[in-house]
Amino acid sequence: MLIAGRYRLSESIGRGGMGEVWRAYDETLGRPVAVKLLLPQDTDPTATSRFRLEAQTAARIAHPNVVGVRDFGEHENRLFLVMELVEGDSLARVAAQFGALPAERVARIAAEAAAGLAAAHRQGIVHRDIKPGNLLLDADGTLKIGDFGIARFLDDPGAALTATGQIVGTSLYLAPERALGQPAGPASDVYALGCVLYQLLTGRPPFHADTAVAILHQHLDAVPVPPRELGVPGLPPAFESYLLGLLAKDPEHRPAAQQAADWFADGAWQGRPEPLPEATSPSRGPAVVASASTAGSQVGGTSSPTTYMLPSAQGPASTGRSGSRSRSGSDSGSRSQSRSRSGSRAAGPARPGSLALLVRRPRVAATAAAAVLFAAAMLLGMLWFAPDNTATEGTKSEAPPSPPASASTSPAASIPSPAASPIPAGAETDGALDAERDEPDEAKLEQEQEQEQARLEQERLEQAEREQEKREQERQRAVPQDDDDGDDDGSGDD
Repeated sequence: MLIAGRYRLSESIGRGGMGEVWRAYDETLGRPVAVKLLLPQDTDPTATSRFRLEAQTAARIAHPNVVGVRDFGEHENRLFLVMELVEGDSLARVAAQFGALPAERVARIAAEAAAGLAAAHRQGIVHRDIKPGNLLLDADGTLKIGDFGIARFLDDPGAALTATGQIVGTSLYLAPERALGQPAGPASDVYALGCVLYQLLTGRPPFHADTAVAILHQHLDAVPVPPRELGVPGLPPAFESYLLGLLAKDPEHRPAAQQAADWFADGAWQGRPEPLPEATSPSRGPAVVASASTAGSQVGGTSSPTTYMLPSAQGPASTGRSGSRSRSGSDSGSRSQSRSRSGSRAAGPARPGSLALLVRRPRVAATAAAAVLFAAAMLLGMLWFAPDNTATEGTKSEAPPSPPASASTSPAASIPSPAASPIPAGAETDGALDAERDEPDEAKLEQEQEQEQARLEQERLEQAEREQEKREQERQRAVPQDDDDGDDDGSGDD
């Protein structure tokens, strides 16, 4: 039988509810083709329009995983569609013949089927009838999606030409949202593909019952049994987890067709460990760098000071600074740079001089001044209240010698007092010797007092120096936090 003067039909290779597929030969181009003839449709007035829509839909997609359209026309009041001939079986026949397939082969089928669906979705086309019978394998094992008979355009929901309220598709592979009567979308095709992959792995669909209505209820409410619990050998956990994600009840929780194609094509289904993400450098945000050597190897091989975030800067108590930290990315970058500068200062700061320390820290200056005034007051008080021995010593050294006992200056002096005790002849000599002995004792006492005062003054100076060093250490530990606060205030002023 010759169609349109160029397509010679040889044998029938398939038949559906709307058309019959023939193996044919294009005598004009000299190549084998498949010709689909529309069957007489006395009870379906939309059959002609639907057949024409299938041809237009498939013609918009040019992809190696989609059956290509070659020609479309009419012969003896019958529409025909010419497509590329796929020399192979459908997945329905493969599953019936071999049962469950190995995970590696199913992963390849998943990658190619998802790629074909992604090409259709990019053209705004939803297949709506993904099932093993519409997924074909050619001679070299490449999968091709066929039969766009009930497909619809996303930009023209009414183009599907189905009766109002009618659910089209196969119940075993129907998405939950379609079971609720909602329009089909790209996620519906992804769900149907997940059902097909589940069946290829386990040898049975995820949901099955005696009636189509019962199957639809399972799509809505039941949870599929994980394939590994059904005894599927050698199935990686990553494959199983991703497959159950394709069967998510919520369309928004399913991956896109292109994402699924890339995931399976890249071999992620094997569950191989993935490299850890690179550590974020301090200039990109407030993240803490693990070590200076790691940071140096990541940023052009040059070493840079490591910045560590103080614990007080991360806790919930630092609410006053949290608002300013989230103002803008530029503020975050400037703060990171200031933290790097503060980190470099904290790594090995030079000890400041006394004058610089007094100028930078008013409290230190006030403490030092108070210590000096206290020491001066102590010295002044000790000098003021010390006994004056100078006059006594001068009087003793300048006193004239005692007159002889026989010489009498006045009559009264020679008259002894009745209450006075007799004074021996050598008493004055003994008193002079005692005064001479007391003179070095007083000098020694003064020397000891001066030494005590010097010791006290030295202790005060050492105490002041220790307090000064303690405050300097506290200041050095608080420098990163002070600089952080200063940067935050500066950013707010800008």
